[in-house]
Amino acid sequence: MPSPSAEIIQLLSVFSIAFTAPTFAKVLVLIIGTILTPGRRTVTAALRMMGLGSDKHFSNYHRVLNRDCWSPWVVSKILLGLIILFFLPAGTPLILAIDETLERRRGKQIKYKGWFRDPILSTKERVVTALGIRWICLAVVVPVPWSQRTWALPFMTVLALGEKTSAKLNQRHRTIVQWAEYMLDKVRRWQPEREIILVGDGSYAAIVLVQRCQRLKKSVQLVSRLRLDARLFDFPSPQSKGKRGPKPQKGTRQPKLSQRLKDPQTVWKKLKVILYGKEHAIEFVTGVSLWHTPGQAPVSLRWVLVRGPEDSFEPAAFFCSNTRASAKQVIVWFCLRWNIEITFEELRACLGFETQREWSERAIERTTPCLFGLFSLVALMTKALHPENLPVRQTSWYKKDEATFSDALAAVRNHLWSRSNYSRSPQSPDLFLIPQATLFSLLDSACYSL
Repeated sequence: MPSPSAEIIQLLSVFSIAFTAPTFAKVLVLIIGTILTPGRRTVTAALRMMGLGSDKHFSNYHRVLNRDCWSPWVVSKILLGLIILFFLPAGTPLILAIDETLERRRGKQIKYKGWFRDPILSTKERVVTALGIRWICLAVVVPVPWSQRTWALPFMTVLALGEKTSAKLNQRHRTIVQWAEYMLDKVRRWQPEREIILVGDGSYAAIVLVQRCQRLKKSVQLVSRLRLDARLFDFPSPQSKGKRGPKPQKGTRQPKLSQRLKDPQTVWKKLKVILYGKEHAIEFVTGVSLWHTPGQAPVSLRWVLVRGPEDSFEPAAFFCSNTRASAKQVIVWFCLRWNIEITFEELRACLGFETQREWSERAIERTTPCLFGLFSLVALMTKALHPENLPVRQTSWYKKDEATFSDALAAVRNHLWSRSNYSRSPQSPDLFLIPQATLFSLLDSACYSL
């Protein structure tokens, strides 16, 4: 059975306060087994990898997910604290990326399934729906020493049911915006003093979410897309003290952003920014306005309209709930959101997301968030084992410039397996039952197996 080192044990022991002693012992087995397992991430696969395939009490490990008492919220709080401790210096803003993803699942016993938009197969012209379970993930965007790209490390994942499914199960229905408010409130309570920037796509561009961010203690900023036909207004003019009646909430309506794009009198500013690891030349115009929709109080925001020189990319608009934020900062913050999409892809490719086979309600509620948290846990283990430089798989025909999650996973696997006792002759270190080159080749293949 692979045995973790003192660094790994010290890291994992922090989570022991969230479990009873017997449950935590089983949790350690499942964590190490799931990291080492290729293919489907099931409880039985993790047990086989840990050499427990003949254990007659295998059902005890299933109880960790479907019966044992422990709170995923406590685990999320601990995981967030570790991510901040390992990757973010004191005083650094907490940049949170939020997005939803779909776990494709079928079966009569899976009560949480519903029809949702498939983000992988859908395009701008065509929307494809798929049957599955929708999850909302909140991740911290952090710099890692072994990659030029920032990584989005998940620490909180919640189940977002469809409206019909909620009604069928007689449960209170929350929209994704309401879930975002709920999740943001928890992070604000856990980190009351740190500045927070929440970055999401157009699904989270809602006035109620802007209002929540502006009301929360300390600085919480929301960055998201803005529709080109959004209703923008000037601030109301000051009213005389003697004038009766309610004071106006907004002033004159401003031109739509789509109209500013076509207006030849719009003054565009040029800027070069580093986006997705490359330098891009863009043109932008920005302003501060009141955003209003019927039935809701207007909110102030900083909007940024961006276009490419000679129409090199489709124009887009972004906003920030903090009117003092610069246009360049808003653009850079929003582009950081793309890292969570990479995390979703690597979860599917490297950690077997969508290969779970549980069907009970509690197991479904726990398994996927644990798998998302395991992504961050592997990054934390990698940082503990390789604080500065991470070994990258290289060949003579392919040069890899920087490490990816597959390299981080392979480094942790190599560390766990290298601590096992391999049979060799004690008299001659060069005499192996398996040739050394073959053993290293097999170990490399096992570490990088997906």
